[in-house]
Amino acid sequence: MSKRDTAVIKNEFDPPFEIVEPSTHSAPLVFNSPHSGRIYLKEFLEASRLDLHDLRRSEDTFVEQLFGPVVAHGAPLMHAHFPRAYLDVNREPYELDPALISESLPRYANTQSVRVVGGLGTIARVVTDSEEIYREPLSLGVALTRIRELYKPYHSALTELMETCTRKFGIAVLIDCHSMPSNPLYETDGVRPDFVLGDRFSTSCSPEFTRLVAEHLKGMGYAVAFNKPYAGGFITEHYGRPSRHRHALQIEINRALYMDEDTYKRTANFQYVRRDMERLTETMIEMARSLFDAPRAAAE
Repeated sequence: MSKRDTAVIKNEFDPPFEIVEPSTHSAPLVFNSPHSGRIYLKEFLEASRLDLHDLRRSEDTFVEQLFGPVVAHGAPLMHAHFPRAYLDVNREPYELDPALISESLPRYANTQSVRVVGGLGTIARVVTDSEEIYREPLSLGVALTRIRELYKPYHSALTELMETCTRKFGIAVLIDCHSMPSNPLYETDGVRPDFVLGDRFSTSCSPEFTRLVAEHLKGMGYAVAFNKPYAGGFITEHYGRPSRHRHALQIEINRALYMDEDTYKRTANFQYVRRDMERLTETMIEMARSLFDAPRAAAE
């Protein structure tokens, strides 16, 4: 097993995220994996009530590897190295939890969102199965430092990728890549989906594009659901502006398709899912060029 397949404990992230650029940006798509980070700071582990194995339940383990081939097809791939349990960039910048922060929060903090109430704000209080992360509350200074040093640079870089794509092609299609537990709680109409496509109920992405992605996945034999239980988070909502020729689609992949959820190891099926994601990417590039040809041509 290579180091890329395991969680790593370090004193710093070095760097906190990575953008893998194609030799030529030839596709009007940007791929992003905000929750696949597997570097855990020693100080974070010391402050946590949970061990590394339990903290990793929030990870989208290996998702950046599943979508790795997109770079060879002309699209950039951005992914975090810091874990979601440490900081979640798929939230508003200041969705802060009063139950986690030891001091009074500033007025601009959003303390009442559904995500904060559930313990899953910008800095999570719990992992996905509601186990408390920290031994003691965090200071406001610690929270604001994480936002300043990780959250803001991440979104600045993602914004630049989207702006560059829009300037080059006249459009930008953001594919926000995630994974979901295979827990029965996530069944839809009695069927546990392999993929959930989230487009904020047709507001963040062209409904036609979403439909075509679903048809392609179904054609490969996968069960697909729309927006339930994942309609897309802050990234999909914030970057998806179809009226401005910017589209954002969240793709959630059932982890049981490609990994052992107890051991955090890839299964033999990983290579087949990765191959299918490459095929899907090729199709999405064709869809984008076909569906959005007018603004692209105008930009040229």
